[in-house]
Order: sequence, then structure tokens, then C-alpha cells
Amino acid sequence: MSGQERPQATGSRFLYDSFDAATARIEANERLAQLQFDQLDDRLKRIEAMIERLERRLWLAVYGVVGVILAQGVAGLIDAAAK
Repeated sequence: MSGQERPQATGSRFLYDSFDAATARIEANERLAQLQFDQLDDRLKRIEAMIERLERRLWLAVYGVVGVILAQGVAGLIDAAAK
């Protein structure tokens, strides 16, 4: 057995492994960035759903206006034909 090897130990690995603060900071920043991107993705999905609902409502209003205009035109033609 060489002097570089550690004996098989039980317990926490943090008792035996060295702690690299720079690596831990980078990993924490990566996790934080991932959480922020996940939240942003969730917000964008909710915004897209709201836009789709708004678009449906707008088209419904457009079809309603067109329907009213067509109904008035047909009513005018019927009145003109009846005279």
C-alpha cells in the first residue's frame, strides 16, 4: 500500500475529501442559474397561454362584429325586397 492511498473509512466523505471553495461556488452559481432559467421558462409558458386566450377572445369579437354587420346587411336586403 502506497502512502498516497487513504484507508477505507466510514462516515461522511466531507471528513476526508478536501473542500474546494471555488468549485462549490461555481456549482452553486450553476444551480442558481438553472433555477432562474426554469422559472423564466415557466413564466414564458404562462404568458404564452394568456396570449393564446386573448387571441381567441379577439377573434371571437371580430367574428361577432362581422356577424352583426352581415345580419344588418341581410335584414336591409329583406326589407328592400319586401317593398
